[in-house]
Amino acid sequence: MCITVPMRIIGIEGLSASCEVRDIRREVRLDLLDFDVAVGDYVLIHGGHALQVITEADSLATWRLFDEITSMLDHADASTQGQGFFADLAKATTR
Repeated sequence: MCITVPMRIIGIEGLSASCEVRDIRREVRLDLLDFDVAVGDYVLIHGGHALQVITEADSLATWRLFDEITSMLDHADASTQGQGFFADLAKATTR
């Protein structure tokens, strides 16, 4: 399973961008985007590459979903529920 992570661009130098989310900063490549981006844009990151520009609203909605998932999995009584929701991930990580 592949997951992209939304981040905000805080700096650009050539084909590299400094991105930030929740006090975490990463350097990412911009090579795979087919148009220019600017500081302040939100992008989906996977494997150190920006793959797509998204809106701030979509970025916030994605992080809310991530928070809901991790909150559910953090509850002791939710462990069996979590396995049902993420059966494919559980199988992949036990191989």
